[in-house]
Amino acid sequence: MNKPPVSISLSSYGADVVRQRGQGSFIDVLAAAGATRIEWREELLTVEDPAQLADATQTLGLESVYSSPMELWLAGQSKPNPELISALQRAQAFGAKWLKVSLGYFTDNSDLQTLARMLGKSAVQLLVENDQTLHGGRIEPFQRFFTEVEQHNLPVKMTFDIGNWHWQDQSAASAARLLGRHVGYVHCKAVTRRADGKLVAIPPAASDLHLWEQLLRHMAQGVMRAAEYPLQGDDLVQLTTETVATLARLGQTRLESAHV
Repeated sequence: MNKPPVSISLSSYGADVVRQRGQGSFIDVLAAAGATRIEWREELLTVEDPAQLADATQTLGLESVYSSPMELWLAGQSKPNPELISALQRAQAFGAKWLKVSLGYFTDNSDLQTLARMLGKSAVQLLVENDQTLHGGRIEPFQRFFTEVEQHNLPVKMTFDIGNWHWQDQSAASAARLLGRHVGYVHCKAVTRRADGKLVAIPPAASDLHLWEQLLRHMAQGVMRAAEYPLQGDDLVQLTTETVATLARLGQTRLESAHV
């Protein structure tokens, strides 16, 4: 049985550690752990050489996702964020097949035809994520956005961040039901509220994995998924190997039962 592609967001290893070691130092870790893809984090880049990282990942058989914190739509602007063009170029320089950005301020005036022209000049596929903001972390704007995407037949998929829905008190189950068919990438993280009231990402418990199974039922079989929760320990290869295996199993039970 083919395993679904599993990515690791390098932010999982901790911002300080990643900046200190450089993102390239994790290529060997992910390859040894059996990951399929690596997610570069633009906000954690220091002196990395894109061409060097592109070569190194390709040599080890890893594919790349490039994550940029930019918002696709800026407040009060109908045209897409002009930074999208350079973000697509950076993603390509890193050898990435996908660029992940946030939705931003999508409105009924947002210009999808200009977006189509921008995307038409790049081989990189755009993935648009629900973030933790009021304007970009709720279900309804994504419904409207993907209705437009379908009407314009754009090569855009959703990054469905399971944990981020908590920040705006949205139901991940409702989001999966309403948006699941648009999803091309799933960010997996459990969330808890600390004593100081702040929400933080944590590794999943069994109950979280069960929930994730339910959410994936609304998405394409074998959809790409990533860990975006703390992966910290003495043996990063072992920890990452276990994480990859756990995420690869999600959604496989219904496939196995279908073959019985």
